[in-house]
Amino acid sequence: MPALSLVALVSLVSTVFAKQLVVHPPQQQHQHWAPICSGNPTNRIRGCDKYGCGHFGADRHSGKGKHGGVDVICADGAVVYAPFSGQLSGPIRFFHNGNAIDDGVQITGQGYCVKLVCIHPIRYHGQIQRGQQLGRMLPMQKVFPGIISHIHVENCDHSDPTHLLTPVVPPMPQQDTRWATLCSGNPTNEIRGCDRYGCGYFGAPRTNGKGKHRGVDVICSDGATVYAPFDGQLSGPIKFFHNGNAIDDGVQIQGAGFCVKLVCIHPIRYSGRISKGQILGRMLPMQRVFPGITSHIHVENCDRSDPTRYLERGKGQKV
Repeated sequence: MPALSLVALVSLVSTVFAKQLVVHPPQQQHQHWAPICSGNPTNRIRGCDKYGCGHFGADRHSGKGKHGGVDVICADGAVVYAPFSGQLSGPIRFFHNGNAIDDGVQITGQGYCVKLVCIHPIRYHGQIQRGQQLGRMLPMQKVFPGIISHIHVENCDHSDPTHLLTPVVPPMPQQDTRWATLCSGNPTNEIRGCDRYGCGYFGAPRTNGKGKHRGVDVICSDGATVYAPFDGQLSGPIKFFHNGNAIDDGVQIQGAGFCVKLVCIHPIRYSGRISKGQILGRMLPMQRVFPGITSHIHVENCDRSDPTRYLERGKGQKV
């Protein structure tokens, strides 16, 4: 091939390749999106609760539909950030009914297009940079009480965004990833053993062997001070027994990637923010209802998963 023709061919290929890069930009600098919600640095996805599950493709509408997005856990009122740099457009009305969470925005850029729903953006148009504040999480608990509050993240082409939400390298762990002490007098969050009423570990038999314990019972003396296990948003009250007895009270805390119900306590308040280790309330008089039981706080994850590993604070260490 003549040298001139070869140069022309190389030039043509280079020009075509350059144009392809403009149309289909490589997902080069950040193959994974930035954290979307404050308090959830790993973009942890909602598990399952009474309203359904948060993973892509989960059943919807009694099995007649599939979840077309992913639900990233986010406490009501939390700051929301842009997952990548791009152009904003909106608003996005997902529910089309004007309820308290019927708002959102679309971001297009860097080869991506995504809709973030159940948030109120600071604006609906213009450019935004990766990690820049995008808006705030809307009050999902007002619409779906007890749900694991979350941002609905949906790719514009309805593909699965899960792999883009998971960091390549997890963030460095905090100094103590376990929950704080729940009850004064029990610095290691010791779990109730077995007594004539049953056992306190997760999955213990209940109702004559026909059910399973869906929480963990942390030992706590009647009247003892109760503390918040992590930073979060309070909601409640939680009426576990639904009979108004002396211990039928409690509260839910959601934040830092967790959602937990603490039952058989009386909180100082049922709403607002609370910090890890801050006084949450007091243990109720369990001996009045179950004489001789090992008094305890019932601790139950909102998605009914086992919270034991978060409660083992200082296990095996001298106190």
